[in-house]
Amino acid sequence: MLRVMNRFLSHATNRIDAKGRVSVPSSFRGVLAKLDIAELYCFQDFVFPAISAGGPELLDRFERQIAGEDPFSPQANEMSLLIHGGGVFMKLDQEGRLMVTDFIRDFTGITNEVTFVGRADHFQLWAPQVFQETQAAARQERRLRGLRPG
Repeated sequence: MLRVMNRFLSHATNRIDAKGRVSVPSSFRGVLAKLDIAELYCFQDFVFPAISAGGPELLDRFERQIAGEDPFSPQANEMSLLIHGGGVFMKLDQEGRLMVTDFIRDFTGITNEVTFVGRADHFQLWAPQVFQETQAAARQERRLRGLRPG
């Protein structure tokens, strides 16, 4: 039985063209098609210097969290600042490319290449060197935790 993947996995680095567009990896485009995602909700990640991108249900999930809070609470206001003030909707063009806007460049430090990183239900856009360094640090931290006495 052939299993069709419906999660964003792995990572790939693609070059930004002269018009400021980058091709989204075909495996990621396949997941977008499978999940029927035509418009991407993109937001500035809460932890990493990366742009997170997923379907509108990603925004819905955050808005449900906010709705569960007192609308005047610091938590609800901070979350709104992050997901609304730090988010935009974007679409891929007919060839599966994404425009690398100032919104993306300014937050991530991306210049001429983008590393796409799968995060299960969404993916991220990273500056390649920053991704490599961050992943290596995470791997080292996990390795050290595994070696610590319990």
